[in-house]
Amino acid sequence: MASSGAVLVDDSFLSKLDLRLEAFERVLAQISGLAVLVLVGLAVVSVTGRHFLNSPLPGYVDWIEAIMPIIAFLGLSFMHRQGGHIRMDILVSQLRGRPLWFFELVSTVMIILLLLALIWGSWAHFDRSFDMSRPMWSRDSSMDINLPIWPAKLLIPFAFSVLLVRSLLQFWGYLRAFVLGLPTPVAVPMIQSVAEIAAAEADKMERDRG
Repeated sequence: MASSGAVLVDDSFLSKLDLRLEAFERVLAQISGLAVLVLVGLAVVSVTGRHFLNSPLPGYVDWIEAIMPIIAFLGLSFMHRQGGHIRMDILVSQLRGRPLWFFELVSTVMIILLLLALIWGSWAHFDRSFDMSRPMWSRDSSMDINLPIWPAKLLIPFAFSVLLVRSLLQFWGYLRAFVLGLPTPVAVPMIQSVAEIAAAEADKMERDRG
């Protein structure tokens, strides 16, 4: 069993781009985390109002629908850089060197093609909802309190676009590793064994205590 995780850095231009994008991804992931807190706060307000004031939060379900894309999509690229998404690595963990980089390269190309299709489709979905000539620039709205839906729809192609940039950087990293035969490329998540993951987590805990 193995997992992806460590991302190596150096002084190369690719690594500098990776770190700059990672800083932006981290901000998006933090916004996603704050959205979870907001959702919890709304739940507390709604439940408290229902039980003590007999008046739940108006449009609670509408607010959930508006906030959920923030939670679901803004952290995608950050997790992709860390190699945190679920993947089948029984075969991949046995590969080394150029065969491994070739496999990752093909996988990344497939991801890029999928993302292009998703961006095109989600943008078309947003475009059907957005109209500057209408109130709140929206052709559609939520059922209860009439929140405009286009901001949530716009968020999806935006998040996929950030993920596309991350995937292109990883494509560059895997291609560079494949052509040059690099044992430890930068800007891509390296496959780690369970022992390596445990050692890294223990080391992080020791640093946090210090």
